[in-house]
Amino acid sequence: MRISELSSRSGVPVATIKYYLRERLLAPGTKTGPNQADYGEEHLHRLRLVRALTEVGGLSIATAREVVTAIEDQKRSMHEVLGVAHGALAPPTNERSGRSAAQAQVDDFLDELGWALSDDSPARNELASALATLWNLGWRVDAHVFERYAHLAHELASWEFERTPMDRQREEVVEAVVVGTVVFEKALVALRRLAHESHSAALFSPPPPNA
Repeated sequence: MRISELSSRSGVPVATIKYYLRERLLAPGTKTGPNQADYGEEHLHRLRLVRALTEVGGLSIATAREVVTAIEDQKRSMHEVLGVAHGALAPPTNERSGRSAAQAQVDDFLDELGWALSDDSPARNELASALATLWNLGWRVDAHVFERYAHLAHELASWEFERTPMDRQREEVVEAVVVGTVVFEKALVALRRLAHESHSAALFSPPPPNA
């Protein structure tokens, strides 16, 4: 297909496609003339991935390129590639020297769960930050305060990966995981808040008149 058709089918403007080509997010098409090239389905899949990374995930072009580079590195396992994607999506954290008490507790808690996790997973720092925040608010709790959430998260992750298209191309799998991580995490937070509202109404709303 010509670049105009690629633009039409992907919903990405021609100028943006040319920018992605310059930034090496998209492989060059097959040359058919001095200023013409043909593009295939693989380019369409890649554009969908780049849109997921930049528009849904909010990644910079440079960070999106790191994910794309990981996908193209056939020496990396799918697990490693998804680790790069998840790491790119993680919010920035302040680097601190040494290990805080919260970090140590979270590491012990995760070890107890028996999950297969890397030592440098960004989510470790996020969980430790959450625990430290509870301590700063005067909560006398340890990392086991997250235990029920952990079991629910493990069950949910198992259900999600059962529905992830692992038999498809690597970029399609990453796209599904990126969309699932960003969009469905927002949906999960929204549903939890709506559930809180419903329970609050049942517990604390005054009885209707003439009840």
